Amino acid sequence: MADRRLQVFHAVAKHLSFTKAAEALFMTQPAVTSQIRQLEEHFNTRLFDRGHGRISLTAAGNVALEYVERILAVTAELDSRLQELSGQLGGPLLVGASTTIADYLLPRVLGAYKAQFPAVVPRLFVANSESVQSRVAERSLDVGFIEGDSHLPLLATDVFCEDELQVTCAPFHPLAKLTSATPEALTHYANISREPGSGTREVIDRYLQAAGVAPDALQRVMELGSPEALKGLVATGLGFAIMSRATVVNEIRLGQLVQIPLAPRLIRRMSVVYPKERIHSQLVSGFVQFAKQNLGGMPIATAASARAS
Repeated sequence: MADRRLQVFHAVAKHLSFTKAAEALFMTQPAVTSQIRQLEEHFNTRLFDRGHGRISLTAAGNVALEYVERILAVTAELDSRLQELSGQLGGPLLVGASTTIADYLLPRVLGAYKAQFPAVVPRLFVANSESVQSRVAERSLDVGFIEGDSHLPLLATDVFCEDELQVTCAPFHPLAKLTSATPEALTHYANISREPGSGTREVIDRYLQAAGVAPDALQRVMELGSPEALKGLVATGLGFAIMSRATVVNEIRLGQLVQIPLAPRLIRRMSVVYPKERIHSQLVSGFVQFAKQNLGGMPIATAASARAS
């Protein structure tokens, strides 16, 4: 395993923030600061300039970052080779997922994988798609499950299933009377939206633009970072939301919410992302294949229905 100080330095250099690096590494900020101080003392040089609430890499820091990235890559290859020789599969598995995937798909996959490989210890980090893929790129997560595709050049992206997003509202909302809804029709009603950085939000904005409707044309009255909070507000009649079919299975069955398909339909892809490397650890590559086999080709709403029953 690479020197922990190098892993901490890499996270701080990528985030240019001690706080964000600490969150990504599941450490306290004082611990991160201490690791950087030890590294600077070891090299007898400053790696970061600190001032006015911001940090930046020094010339020495930029040189160090280039070498640290190479060291971490070689270390990953070493781990992979030794695991293959030992024939053992175990250790920590750091998985990231967007909220929809974490709530409605991954629990059963992680449970089945743990049952098959009891020595593996998965840890699940839940955030929006942007945060998940950023942490995979900086190697603080082994693998991530996101909504849509990754645009980061350091990551490989494999699609594992499709999901449909539909207009979601209270049964007494005017939109509930429609059999389908066009993007232009939605501009006449209050909208409750996911936050910027959400994979769902990004997919919806692209869909609207393709239909000739500017995302800002929606009457957004609130932005929320949680599908559960979104459902609660939509049920009050405050406005409509565009949500995955998977997230409202129970509420539709109970008559609290209704969904109306968009015209044209809005289908998005769910993807698994991991670093582009010549060699992946047997643990990571094995889990990616396991997840794709268990999720591949299954509409997300079907999985949610099974979970709810």
